[in-house]
Amino acid sequence: MNDTISSFTHKSFWADLRCGAYDQGYLQAGGIRTRYLHSGDPSHPKLILLHGVGGHAETYTRNLIAHAEHFDTYSIDMVGHGYSSKPDHDYEIDVYVEHLRNVIDTLRCEKIFLSGESLGGWVAARFALKYPERLSRMVLNTCGGATLNPEVMQRIKTLTMAAVNEPTWETVKARLEWLMADPATVTEDLIACRQAIYRQPGMSDAMSRIMCLQEKEIRKRNNLTDTDWATIQTETLVLWTDKDPTAAVNVGEKIASLIPNAKFALMTQCGHWPQFEDPSTFNKIHLDFLLGRT
Repeated sequence: MNDTISSFTHKSFWADLRCGAYDQGYLQAGGIRTRYLHSGDPSHPKLILLHGVGGHAETYTRNLIAHAEHFDTYSIDMVGHGYSSKPDHDYEIDVYVEHLRNVIDTLRCEKIFLSGESLGGWVAARFALKYPERLSRMVLNTCGGATLNPEVMQRIKTLTMAAVNEPTWETVKARLEWLMADPATVTEDLIACRQAIYRQPGMSDAMSRIMCLQEKEIRKRNNLTDTDWATIQTETLVLWTDKDPTAAVNVGEKIASLIPNAKFALMTQCGHWPQFEDPSTFNKIHLDFLLGRT
């Protein structure tokens, strides 16, 4: 990792965002009050960043300003997550897809650039199948939607529900450390942020509905088949890591081989959050692809 922006110098989201202008706000998207972090010139193309399961917009604080130089960039709390609305129903993938469509409509843009990590990548892939005309380019970052591993599914469910049902410093820290190749990447600031989110009234019930995708039959019907991956026409970067705790490198390689217009990139010494663990490398790979420089 680049020592100048390693976990030893990263102390807070304020430090991440110090180099540029940004704002936090809410928009109404199909009746869902949706929280966002935003940076960038409205005249630039729109880029939307989607977090993983149980996550929130701060997943991308180490990337927002770098991308704002080229894109009008939004990192959102997906429906049921963060400080966005939490309707009382299970959150299968199409729920997130329709929420994303409503966000795009609310922002009044015909086409966007889209990048999703983990669950966010799964949502992005399904969105590309359902609304291909709304996408310019897409990044699938350690994305879900291709595996059915009972051990991993149970691990996600156990760690997440423990952190939400009893959001102590240690339970929240354990949930975050599982994501990272180096547990030291988990800062106090990140723990405190997620702890506050998990302490919201009704969060435990919402998370139980989010966790429906960790149930075998529900996950199976939401996963993409080989035919689904092969039907995606959007220019795509599949970005993987060598220490992802959710799926091996060959999963990402297979996804990239199936999507007709896909490229594959591998980041080393990273777990499930490469955009946070090694932001300098991620930002370069990510921007090079989105800007058509590779």
